[in-house]
Amino acid sequence: MAKSSLFSCGNHVVYPAHGVGKIKSIESHEIGGHSLEMFVISFEKDRMTLRLPVAKAKSSGLRPVCTSKEMANAINTLKTRGRVKRSMWSRRAQEYEAKINSGDPICLAEVVRELYRTATQPEQSYSERQVYQNALTRLAGEIAAVENIDTENAIQKVETILEAA
Repeated sequence: MAKSSLFSCGNHVVYPAHGVGKIKSIESHEIGGHSLEMFVISFEKDRMTLRLPVAKAKSSGLRPVCTSKEMANAINTLKTRGRVKRSMWSRRAQEYEAKINSGDPICLAEVVRELYRTATQPEQSYSERQVYQNALTRLAGEIAAVENIDTENAIQKVETILEAA
């Protein structure tokens, strides 16, 4: 079982559809006469537990939390100038959701950067704020796991970077 060396109990992992979680255990379940090894992943923020077959870990997009170097690249993305497309919001919203659900920290940083508003900029719509908050929470969750800080501090760090950009 080579997968468990990459994913072991107590490790933080990223599941694209839900963000950062922690592997609580690896259990064996008897399903349809077959024994199935499952990761039990806890998502504190959502108060949710996910049971994922070990064999499906890679195809589901489960991955270890990124390295400090990869996170530095995502943080650098926050500092660069975004190019906001002039397409309709519904189309951009779909693109943003796809980027958020990819679980890629650089894609998350792009969404956060493009939807961030300073006090002097025009007000966001409700759905823009929702997409922004979703991306910010996912990005901050991974920053918190990489840097071993709490999510609130990670959110403050991201917003400080955005204000300085």
